[in-house]
Amino acid sequence: MRKLPLAAAVILATACASAQRTAEPAPGAAPASATAAAPVIGTPQPGETVTVYDLNHDGKPDAWKYTVKDASGKDVVTRKEKDLNGDGKIDVWEVYAPDGTLSRATYDMDFDGRPDVSLFFEKGQLVRKEYAFGFDGVPHATNYYERGHLARVERDTNGDGKVDYWEYWENGQIDRIGIDVDGDGQVDRWETRRTADAGEGAASDAAPEPGPRRPAP
Repeated sequence: MRKLPLAAAVILATACASAQRTAEPAPGAAPASATAAAPVIGTPQPGETVTVYDLNHDGKPDAWKYTVKDASGKDVVTRKEKDLNGDGKIDVWEVYAPDGTLSRATYDMDFDGRPDVSLFFEKGQLVRKEYAFGFDGVPHATNYYERGHLARVERDTNGDGKVDYWEYWENGQIDRIGIDVDGDGQVDRWETRRTADAGEGAASDAAPEPGPRRPAP
């Protein structure tokens, strides 16, 4: 058993998978948000031990679990990673808080090496989702949650890096919409709109499945 330093996050490996300790470089740190492209396999950093898994038993590693020792010497999971399609690139990242709860999960849905959806948690509760609709790793829409319910949606509709569209939600319905007309990042026009269709206008609120939405180009 050899220890391998590193830092970042993702996937829980099943207990029946074959596991081994390795000193080979493991995949790099998970992106802090969808603004950063998913890293390629990189150089480990000091402080962590990595356990490598071959979940599909094809003889190649496809999942990595990172742990550190706490004050009592117990292994504490800091992050997990998984290569879903065997292309040698990480497709799912998970980062864990010191108390063991999930703090961030990032998914590359089309296997192009860039994050498409990032979920952020506080004390185990979802507080934010970032969506990179353009498959470029840059978030173009963000959903914000309060007590587990969608509260606000922000979008960059023209790709200039500034929010120009806001939705405020109450009780599962759109309460009002703000629109930036002149591109200064400020609301110029408000629209009041309530709809029984809780999905209208919001980024998809379904939990992402770690898999492709379409074949990678």
